[in-house]
Formats: sequence, C-alpha cells, structure tokens
Amino acid sequence: MKFLAELKRRNVLRVAGLYLVAAWFITQVSSTVLPLFDVPAWVPRGIVVVLAIGFVPALIFAWMFELTPQGFQLDSAVPPEQSIGRQTGRRIDRLIVAFLLAVIAMMLVERIWFVGRHPASAAGAETSRKSIAVLPFVDLSPKHDQEYFSDGMSEEILNALAKIRDLKVAGRTSSFSYKGKNEDLRAIGKALDVANVLEGSVRKQGDKVRITAQLIRTDDDFHVWSETYDGDLSDVFALQERIARAIADKLEVALGGAAEKPLVPVATTNSEAYAKFLIAQTLVSRRFGNSLPQAIALLREATELDPKFARAWSKQAVAYAVLAQYVGGDWPANWNASEEAAQRALALDPNDAEAYAARSYNLFSQRHYAAMVEPMRQALEHDPGNETARYWQINQLASMGRTRDVLPRLEAMMVTDPTNARVLFYEAFMRWRRNDRAGMLEMARRLQALGVPWGDFALASYDAIVGDCDDGVKHFPARLTMFGSKISVAEAETVYRAICSGGAALEQARAILGKHADDLWVPTLWLELGEPQRSFDAFEHGGVGVSDAYLNWLWQPDDWSRKARQDPAFQGFAQRIGLVDYWKKYGWPDLCKPVPDAADNAFTCQ
Repeated sequence: MKFLAELKRRNVLRVAGLYLVAAWFITQVSSTVLPLFDVPAWVPRGIVVVLAIGFVPALIFAWMFELTPQGFQLDSAVPPEQSIGRQTGRRIDRLIVAFLLAVIAMMLVERIWFVGRHPASAAGAETSRKSIAVLPFVDLSPKHDQEYFSDGMSEEILNALAKIRDLKVAGRTSSFSYKGKNEDLRAIGKALDVANVLEGSVRKQGDKVRITAQLIRTDDDFHVWSETYDGDLSDVFALQERIARAIADKLEVALGGAAEKPLVPVATTNSEAYAKFLIAQTLVSRRFGNSLPQAIALLREATELDPKFARAWSKQAVAYAVLAQYVGGDWPANWNASEEAAQRALALDPNDAEAYAARSYNLFSQRHYAAMVEPMRQALEHDPGNETARYWQINQLASMGRTRDVLPRLEAMMVTDPTNARVLFYEAFMRWRRNDRAGMLEMARRLQALGVPWGDFALASYDAIVGDCDDGVKHFPARLTMFGSKISVAEAETVYRAICSGGAALEQARAILGKHADDLWVPTLWLELGEPQRSFDAFEHGGVGVSDAYLNWLWQPDDWSRKARQDPAFQGFAQRIGLVDYWKKYGWPDLCKPVPDAADNAFTCQ
C-alpha cells in the first residue's frame, strides 16, 4: 500500500495514463495518415515499437523527477508546494477520464449506430452476397478434345456476367487457376472473396453442344440452381445469354441498363469461326511457349471464315502486339499486323475496347508515349472492366514513373483477380519501389506457389536487393528465358553474379552483354550493372521494341536506379525518346520534377 501511495504521490500512475493515451493517439494518426504518402509499411510498425520501448523509461523518469516552475528536478529536492504535477493532479485525472470516455463513445457509435444503420454498411453486405467466380467448365466431349473450347465457353459467360454492374465477378485468371483442382468451395470463396461459384460442363460433338451449369454457394455447398441447355453452335450466344440472365435472377441482381440490351451479343453467325475464336482466346491469355503463334493462326482462320467478326480481329491485334516480346520476331512487322487488325475491328465495332487497348500498347512499344494515352482512355471508357486494358494501363503508368497513380488501379485488380500472376508481379515490384521488402518477398512466394516463371523473376530481384546471390542465381535465368532471350543460362548466371556482388564477374558480364547487343534485356542489365550511359544508348539505338521491360527499372529505390535518374545523360535521353513530352502533358514521375523557367526542359530527379 505504501508503494502504491508513493506511486500516486510521484505522479507515476498519471504519467502512465497520459503516456498510454498519447501513444494510442499517435498510433491511430500514423496508421491513417502515413499510408496516404506512400510511407513504407515498416514506419508505422517502427512507431509502435518505439512507443512500447519508451513506456518503462517514462515511468522511471516520473519516479525520479518532478516538474517545477524552474524545470525538472529530483523528487527528493522538491517541496510539495513547488510541484506542478501534484498541484494539477486532479485536473490531469479528469482529463484522462474524459479522453477515455470519448474514445469509448466513438467506438460505440462506430459499432452500433454507424454499422447498424448506415446505408453503406447494408450495401456492403448485399454486395458480398452478389459475387461470383466462374470456374472452367469441364470438357465432356466424346474424345475429350474440346478443352480449349470449354475454357472459352466459361470465359464468355464470365464476360457476360461482368457486364452486370451490381454483380462482383472474380477475374478470369484467378478463377481459372482452380482448373483441374479438387479444391474445397469454401477455400475458393475465401480466396476470391465471392459468395457463389458457377461450375459446369460442355459437351461438343460436331455442331451440337450441351452446356450444363450449376450455381453453388461457397459457404455451405448449397446448390442454388442447375440447368442443362442443348442446341447447335449457331445457338451458342442465346444459350450463354440464358445462363447469364438465370444467374442474375437467382442472385437477385438488378440488370439496370443491361436489361434493355443483350449481355451476350451475337459476335458472328459462323459457328466454326466462333469455335476457333474460343480456343484462341484461351491461348492468348496463356502468352508463354507456342500459345501466341497458335492463337494467331486460329484467329486468322476465324476472320477468313467471317471477315466481319470484330472480336476475332481485336483479339488478333492483342496477340500481335505482344508476340515479339514473348516469342521474338520482327517488331515492326508485328506492330503493323496488330494495327491493321485493330483498325479492322474498330471499323466493324467502334466500341471494341481490346482494339483500342492494342493500339495503345503498340504506341507504347514504339515509344510514342504521349500518343498512347488517348486510345487507352477510349478502351476503358467503352469497357472499364476489360482486363487487358486495365493491366496495360497499369503497365504504362508504372513505366512512366507515376507510382502513386498505379497503386489504386493495382489494388482494384488485386480485389477481383487476386491470383493473376501478372497482377501479383506488378504488386511485387510496386512493393519494391516503396522499400517494402517483406511485401515484395510475400508476393514473390505467392507467384512461386502458382508455378509461374514470374515467381523466379521476382525472387531473383529480391535476392539481389538483400545480397543473397547464391539463391538468386538459381532464379535469375528464368527471367531471361521466359521472354525468349538468347543469353544462355551460364551467361545469365555470370551476369547475375556481377549485378549482385560485382567483383571479378563484372568484366565477364560486360563481354556477354557486348555479344548480345540486340537482346531484349541488355539495356536493363546495363542499368543494373551501374552503367547508365551504356544502358541509355542500348535502349535508344538497340532496336528493342518494348518499353515496359526497361523503363520500369528506372524508378526502383536501388543505388543503380538512382544513379541512372541523376546521370546528366538522362536529361537528353528522356527528351529524345519522348518521356519529357509525355510528362509535360500528362504528369511528371513521382521522383522527378521540372526545373522552373528552364528553357531546355531540364528536370531533376531524386
């Protein structure tokens, strides 16, 4: 009791109360405000740790010292009448109690009044129930040789449902990641944040097709609805329309403007052309290996069968736009083929979002950065949910150094498509830009769990940052081979050693890059080796027809990237390739700003 009385006399308990109240307030403010300025995630955590560590020293200080009009003095030397703390003790007690009551009141208002009565809360719960993932339909054809057709049919139904404004639809890539897996529906619902899944099967034999679809709740496996549809391939759009509207009816989703027009417009009257399109659509989404050449061959056959098939033309434009990047080949010839296909699509359908997106990406690859913005705006205006357009816009903004503009768009894609490898890859590299190494590693491991080469790509970069060269050298070759690089595995390992630790490998790495001057990755590798002027020259004059595989590296927080941004040669390089024209018209990078009143378009970068 005497000890407790002494704690009260020396104001230790009051200091403890004030400290905890102040710490709570600082923690709340920092966790809310700091993320708005893209402060790394470790800063708020660091504030909490510092406040926790400081609690005991604060109590010791309160025990030993008293506040007087002359400042802090040892407690034993201060008469009671000179102690400011003892004189104002009751007022401090009342202040602490009042603050705690205010906090309790705020929590009650938030939990009882706001959550219970605010319309947004009810809308949020309703939106959660009105959500769905479309899983790949199973191929039940007699020869089981219609897998791509079945996948394409699933994707078409997904696209139709995505047009319903009040229905949340998980992205294609995330939904299709469960193909062939006997995953528990509860796990799928939790991973994709959806309350329902659509499963089904497709049986195609000649021109006859049977589609079976069943709507299932993820929380209890309850079969909400099931139906089988039979018809000819010529009826396939009507079958898809009936399925989509039946699902909307069962989920009680208001169709809005979609009620007045079809969710699945008739894309072609040629059933054979449509069958080829469905297969090609899946191949274009795959990207790697021989999938793009196969897709292009099928799409060309489809447009020969039906020259007025706009969607086949626009999908062909997308495939040609990325063909040289993933497979190699003649960049200008592919750009021309993509542009021609896009123009054919737009002549048939002026609202074709993918055609606009392909035109924008071609301009991006050709370094017409200011010109790429308008067609991308049109793509997203016609179809705000189009995955290709949304991803390519993120790609372009990130390459231009506008990280703050990327983050909300990337977050939105992460919500609807959380296992999309390309989206996760960009999330990993945006974490890198914000010095969030733990977050970058988390994304890299998620990519690796998906079994895609993007995981090796991200892990190699992470290992170089933290200096784990022995682990990184195992992952690095995949970064080059996934895009058809001619640099051998042994050469890639040598270059990585030079990037990661320098030393004797540097001269060997320089010789290797000299041998492969026209390789897609050489400009970026020069950048990572800390030789920005060679890097700028290789990108500007090396004939590499892609921008994102290079420009993204200019905005990383590492020394080699900062060295490149601050090199005097970067000024002329950025102006010559069109970056400055873009920045002046559409916004400067987060890390650069123009020099006021400079006649030569000079700028400075952090």
